[in-house]
Amino acid sequence: MTNHMSDYAPVNGMRMYYEIHGTGDPLVLLHGTFSAIGTSFGRLLPHLAKTRKVIAVEFQGHGRTADIDRPFSSQLLADDVAALLDHFGIGTADLFGYSLGSSVAFHVALKRPDLVRKLVLASFSFSADGMHPGLSDGFESLRPEHLIGSPFHDEYLQLAPRPADFPALVEKVNDFMRNLRNPTAEDVQSITAPTMVVIGDSDIIRPEHAVETFRLLGGGVAGDQVGLPKSRLAVLPGTTHVTLVHRADWLSSMIDEFLDAS
Repeated sequence: MTNHMSDYAPVNGMRMYYEIHGTGDPLVLLHGTFSAIGTSFGRLLPHLAKTRKVIAVEFQGHGRTADIDRPFSSQLLADDVAALLDHFGIGTADLFGYSLGSSVAFHVALKRPDLVRKLVLASFSFSADGMHPGLSDGFESLRPEHLIGSPFHDEYLQLAPRPADFPALVEKVNDFMRNLRNPTAEDVQSITAPTMVVIGDSDIIRPEHAVETFRLLGGGVAGDQVGLPKSRLAVLPGTTHVTLVHRADWLSSMIDEFLDAS
């Protein structure tokens, strides 16, 4: 791909890996748990970079960014993303977060609304009951051997500065899930950036929760009578949590149209 560069930025005591693709208005891509840029955005990124300056990052302990002696939380990862944007001198950017990345994007918008123009939250849950019953328990008891042979583990072995750190990453994610501090409905209502909520119809996120999030963001109105709200809801048919980011044609067309809308 043309106009592609990659490097590390000094962020909050670590060297954070990032890539920049394309030119135009900045769009930041924030990946899922155990993932990196490739497994989360390998199919989608080339589409988005046709018209935008896409900045893709890799979180603490993920991909090419080495872990540091610090707990793992959406709030801390959001601080890292904000610090990276400050490092670049970017005034405002659009953020697209998937899975864990959606929580990170949300917390950036919550803590640093000055940095965020528009938000796309894919597979986002703001409360403990946002996921289907029992799923969060499985994340809390996840062991490294459960992921051996998965695309995420293969990617980690290829990219990580210290491949032997994978069990430590799994343990940090387990701690993160056990000690999750969920935002409130009031936090969701306080988001000022126009937001598009995206799930697969067979996602780990309950459809009802996505609708609840959409309503908290001002959606769920009769647009012909009162006008379109600033936020949007997209439910991709025949789509699971993992395959959501494989729907590159659908997602790119929806994201482009949403970000371009006045």
